Amino acid sequence: MATVGFNTGDTGFMLIASSLVMLMTPGLAFFYGGLVGRKNVLAIMMQSFLSLCYTTVIWYLCGYSLCFSGGEGGVIGDFGKACMMGVTSLTPCAANPGIPEFVFASYQMMFAIITPALITGAFTNRVTFKSYLLFLTAWLFFVYFPFVHMIWGNGFLAKQGVLDFAGGIVVHNIAGMAALASVLFVGSRTEKDPLPHSIPLVALGTGLLWFGWYGFNAGSELRVDNITAQAFLNTDVAASFAGMSWLLVAWFFEGKPKFLGLLTGSVAGLATITPAAGYVSLTSAVIIGTVSGIVCYFAVYLKNKLTLDDALDVWGVHGVGGMIGVIMLGMFAEKAVNPAGANGLFFGDAGFFKIELLTILGSSIYAFVFTYLMLTVINLITPVKIDSATEKTGLDEVLHGEQAYQSF
Repeated sequence: MATVGFNTGDTGFMLIASSLVMLMTPGLAFFYGGLVGRKNVLAIMMQSFLSLCYTTVIWYLCGYSLCFSGGEGGVIGDFGKACMMGVTSLTPCAANPGIPEFVFASYQMMFAIITPALITGAFTNRVTFKSYLLFLTAWLFFVYFPFVHMIWGNGFLAKQGVLDFAGGIVVHNIAGMAALASVLFVGSRTEKDPLPHSIPLVALGTGLLWFGWYGFNAGSELRVDNITAQAFLNTDVAASFAGMSWLLVAWFFEGKPKFLGLLTGSVAGLATITPAAGYVSLTSAVIIGTVSGIVCYFAVYLKNKLTLDDALDVWGVHGVGGMIGVIMLGMFAEKAVNPAGANGLFFGDAGFFKIELLTILGSSIYAFVFTYLMLTVINLITPVKIDSATEKTGLDEVLHGEQAYQSF
């Protein structure tokens, strides 16, 4: 009797999708852990796993409520569902009454976990653990939760017609712009270890991220239908074309086809297709993936020319990837693909393209400015940047009293 009214197929699929998105956070930990030096592996990985635990606590206490309770047409929700008050295993999800709201809350929680974890790759080896805890808390409340509510919680931007299928704005762009602000605030590393220390770890992380991304994008339909299949295949195709385009461009300019470039390009493609996955055709996904690999490669090249120490290229891959993904959603969206979506610039609706463009510009500016100001305030409470002695010895040993490799 407990499942009366629920679609068991949709419910089962969404539980699997939630598990896949959860797997992305350990995948990110491996991806980042392989990219840093040997003496900072545990510190960067712990930041991802900390978000897995700590963000879950905040999500239960009030995060879910602030995103998806009340505040229709506004910037933030209310505390009507704090501690999941009034929600039981029999409460249907508003977006799809065929699944329990518990399942929807679990799925969205996994997005909340990985988004701030993405930022950590930018300031690797440079921030104190206390400041990261404060950063994680403030960023969730003042950046992530408002954008989730405004776009996915029937808030202000949703009322303006903004679309973001799985998080080009809500996840990748705001995380990437926050990463850029963090890099400018904390400055460059004084001890630059030979990077990466383990490309096989990066490959493992990429594989887990790619696998989890099927839940990230296809699951955002919240049910099993033709759009789910469209988003699934669009995700894989865009990632593959992006990986190949990055590889070929890097091969041309750097003289050798590099495994790390293939991996990074694939992740760029995954980030870029995210906002458009369920709204564009397979042909458009090919274009989006190809453009992503090329543009994100040159974004990383620009970052290096400007000597910005975004150690793990969070801005170039996620910030730029999310931005061009939203812009290309505004160009290539088709109601013929998804009647619940919109027609983009190339299909007759310049107005939709304009609102997507304005939103991505506004979200970029807000995430950048707020993050920089937030770090300034946190630095008044506790030092954000570690001292040079700690950086030289390594964060694993000094901050956590552990080492990834005992022989080191």
